[in-house]
Amino acid sequence: MLKSHFYEGKIEAGCDEAGRGCLAGSVYAAAVILPPDYQNELLNDSKQLTERRRYELRDIIRHDAVAWAVGIVTPEEIDRINILNASILAMHRALDQLEVRPEAIIIDGNRFKPYFPPPLPHSSTPPIPHTTIVKGDGKYLSIAAASILAKTYRDDYMNLLAEEYPQYDWRSNKGYPTKKHRDAIREYGITKYHRKSYNLLGDTQLSFDF
Repeated sequence: MLKSHFYEGKIEAGCDEAGRGCLAGSVYAAAVILPPDYQNELLNDSKQLTERRRYELRDIIRHDAVAWAVGIVTPEEIDRINILNASILAMHRALDQLEVRPEAIIIDGNRFKPYFPPPLPHSSTPPIPHTTIVKGDGKYLSIAAASILAKTYRDDYMNLLAEEYPQYDWRSNKGYPTKKHRDAIREYGITKYHRKSYNLLGDTQLSFDF
């Protein structure tokens, strides 16, 4: 059974991202605040769930959450600031959109940057306390919920891009580096959605003049 909260007695937001290892598309992140002592035995790391179950749970999360939001960072931004910074920025953008301000934040993984609530930080405004938790999406309900929202919203986005560029098989691979995806890059080149800072072909050197 996943735990309901890390910080006792605080309004706590869980954060996670989706799409960090993809060759194409934006990186998505979600922030979710669940009610105190919330329980749902079906919630788990999105990677452990079927696609159908993820979408079923997305509806439940959106209904049950005190607040939830999704943040997005584009491929152009990823190329400019790198994927680690982009993933953290996507989480910050999700937190910015929450209708309820959290008093603490828990994040899947081991890297994060201090988050200052909007408006932009002032010298007198401390960051919101946060804790990174390795494999937190399998330990805490709010992080699991965030992983499901980030994953499903990004999948929806990649399915739309797949209609525009069907040759890359994005409906199946969602932009991850499958053989079919890389073979398509070799044959057709890249799109405006590809991350140019990545090793798109999996070779020792990139073969494209960007």
